[in-house]
Amino acid sequence: MKKKAIKNISVKKKSVKSKHESTKILKHENTETRKHENTKTLKHESGEENIKENNTEKIADKQLVNGDHQTEYGIVRPQQIVDEMKKSYLDYAMSVIVSRALPDVRDGLKPVHRRILYAMWSVGLRANGKFRKSATVVGEVLGKYHPHGDLAVYESMVRMAQDFSMRYPLVKGQGNFGSMDGDRAAAHRYTEAKLSGISEELLFDIEKNTVNFTPNFDGSHNEPTVLPAKLPNLLLNGTMGIAVGMATNIPPHNLGELIDGINYLIDNPDAAVEDLMRFIKGPDFPTGGVIYSNKDILQAYATGKGGIVIRGRAEIVEAKSGSFEIVITEIPYQVNKAALVEKIADLVKTKKLEGIRDLRDESDKDGVRIVVYLKKDAYPKKILNSLYKHTQLQETFHVNALALINGIQPKVLTLKMILEEYIKHREEVIRRRTQFDLDKAKDRAHILEGLMIALNNIDAVIKIIKASRDKEIAKVNLMKRFKLTERQAVAILDMKLSALANLERLKIEDELKEKKKLIKELEAILKSRLRIKDIIKTEIKELAEKRGDERRTKIIPHGVKDFSMEDLVPNEEIVVMMTRDGYIKRMPPETFKVQGRGGKGVIGLTTKEEDMVDFLFTTMAHSDMLFFTTKGRVFQLKAYEIPQAARTAKGQAIVNFLQLLGEERVTSILPLDKISKSHFLFFATEKGLVKKVKLEAFQNVRRSGLIAIKIKGEDKLIWAKPTRGADHIQLITAGGQAIRFKESAVRDMGRNAAGVKGIRLKKEDVIVGMGVIKTDKDKIKKYQVLSIMEQGFGKRTALGLYKVQGRGGSGVKTAKVTSKTGRLVNAYIVNTETMADKDLVVISEKGQVIRLPFKSVNQTGRDTQGVRLMRFKESDDKVACVTWV
Repeated sequence: MKKKAIKNISVKKKSVKSKHESTKILKHENTETRKHENTKTLKHESGEENIKENNTEKIADKQLVNGDHQTEYGIVRPQQIVDEMKKSYLDYAMSVIVSRALPDVRDGLKPVHRRILYAMWSVGLRANGKFRKSATVVGEVLGKYHPHGDLAVYESMVRMAQDFSMRYPLVKGQGNFGSMDGDRAAAHRYTEAKLSGISEELLFDIEKNTVNFTPNFDGSHNEPTVLPAKLPNLLLNGTMGIAVGMATNIPPHNLGELIDGINYLIDNPDAAVEDLMRFIKGPDFPTGGVIYSNKDILQAYATGKGGIVIRGRAEIVEAKSGSFEIVITEIPYQVNKAALVEKIADLVKTKKLEGIRDLRDESDKDGVRIVVYLKKDAYPKKILNSLYKHTQLQETFHVNALALINGIQPKVLTLKMILEEYIKHREEVIRRRTQFDLDKAKDRAHILEGLMIALNNIDAVIKIIKASRDKEIAKVNLMKRFKLTERQAVAILDMKLSALANLERLKIEDELKEKKKLIKELEAILKSRLRIKDIIKTEIKELAEKRGDERRTKIIPHGVKDFSMEDLVPNEEIVVMMTRDGYIKRMPPETFKVQGRGGKGVIGLTTKEEDMVDFLFTTMAHSDMLFFTTKGRVFQLKAYEIPQAARTAKGQAIVNFLQLLGEERVTSILPLDKISKSHFLFFATEKGLVKKVKLEAFQNVRRSGLIAIKIKGEDKLIWAKPTRGADHIQLITAGGQAIRFKESAVRDMGRNAAGVKGIRLKKEDVIVGMGVIKTDKDKIKKYQVLSIMEQGFGKRTALGLYKVQGRGGSGVKTAKVTSKTGRLVNAYIVNTETMADKDLVVISEKGQVIRLPFKSVNQTGRDTQGVRLMRFKESDDKVACVTWV
């Protein structure tokens, strides 16, 4: 390199005048530029020689036509950057859409898949042939058709070989091609592959000029722009892909159903999507499963877009031990099995899913088998529904049937449009194939006609050939003598002497007749579109018999709604039990078996000695229960939210379910299904305040609770009972007073009201009992007041001895309270008929318990002390509470 050249490489960059413009260099001129600069030192390639630049003149910019400029770099054209970005990005987007991410509606393949199959076909990897190393296939594809990464090509080929990804695999693999657990395939140097029978149907007749070919990336080979596709592969195997600004997701289908639908559409071009769905029931996934809602399927087929719910297939099996197992044998399409098992395990570990004691993946080469082992007291159906809700055992396949029309135009297609495009493509393929066969038959017939002319004039032909100086002159002489074409003359000259035999002559005659017959048949096909459609129907019918199989995915006509807990739990009768210390549980009614009178019974729960059952009732699992507390608050729970426990189990503390504060405890539980016919709830506090609220005010209680009654000072809400609006209320105090008044004497109030005085209490007196009395005269005769006192005394008193009074009075005597009897602990309004066969259970503060028949309690007047029901082992002990069983 010369020094002068080195000098002239130093140039001063020109600043851009506008930030809104970019420049394009159209032409670069090798002109030397001179600059007025200080001396600059450069290093020569061969040494450290310093070179000084001389001050030079700068060449001025020249204004050219169309706004172009002649600059030191060449010709520059101003361009808006927004316009340039739009054009460049559009070029990129179209490249991705057309050449990479979206399938052609005709053969259902993206370019990389089409190139892989064609490359395998080109090197002879037929379905009935030998396997070849996958690396060989990848190399063939990269070298001739797809100049991208080898990993991308190999992964595309691997997916076509996976029977859990493709409904009908297009590649037959040998070796490790991955698994449903997300395991990657072995490297391509280890695995082997060849075409499957299905892919051969896609390539069938490709050598007969049935499709267009285009030069590859370097012009050294030709590749097909689309495959002949004897099968409707777009729907057969489905596809998914993400392009620029658009994506496609099409589910796979059953071959037999598709062929039935195509045949019907050929015969009935005006058929609606609903008509086609008589044959094409819905997607058919390679992994099986169960899909829901014909309505959702119709939406996807009719519009090209929609969501289809798919569930794994699971069965509840009873084990020999009496517990249940959930056996999962199929999972939704494209769900990672290992991730599904891990998700279930995580839900169990975090206690979001209870009732599972073990989980095993017993899958093998024969199929999927995931076993969920349940605890003995678990709800199998509830747990299965929870698995559907919280794991990938239920998924939604979002259909977006986007494909390329004629390999160029992306369009969202309906089911009918996809089938119409397939039929149109097959018509074109059959027409081109028929034309190819016709041209070939005509060409052969032309040759045979020439041979027949020669055989009919064999002596003259031989004479001409013998008289000719060389082959070329013989050809010309034959053409001139018998008016033959050049090809016919060449065929005669190439004919063997054995063709002169009589049998060979007959063969040529027969072949010519066959060719003429074939030509006539092929010409008739080309003239009739109906004949072409009949050929389509015949060919795909043969495919159905040869390649068809049974549907794998079950279809349920109705849909699946979003799950609430009520969907997860069967609405069956349950028993709810809660202790005075606040432990609660639910049990099935079968827990308490019917026994003969005088039996020993069963243990209902395990409690501390001083604890006892406070509430025991039956309700339905879906019923709402209202919990009223001493603070005047109300909470609401579904019955199924109470944990199920064994008969002898203690249960769980109620504070785990209700946001109770400090010493706040539950004093009343009302299942709404049992009180739905009532109109009001009636409240009574320890200090004698009463209040009535409409039941509808408690239909929707928030999780944090609501105020049911405003509690003042140290007062406590003790009772909440349903009423009808015309009942009588009776209050009983610890000091032995009782008052009975009409419910109508208390107007209904809002939830935040404190209530009104129900009874005038003496100092230190409190309410210990409240009863709601139906005003039916016949029923009133059956009611009694049961009173239990601190020192173990008790009695029964007829309700008729208590006259109706005005609200807020002092009431009348209900018991003679002395130091001997102690104050009243509990008082109840009871029905003598329902209590006739029951026993009272009296528990002392120190845990002493006595059980005695209800009938053994004497019936006495109001102002009496009753009889002793219990004697204490310790003098300072006294009655704590009473219940009955």
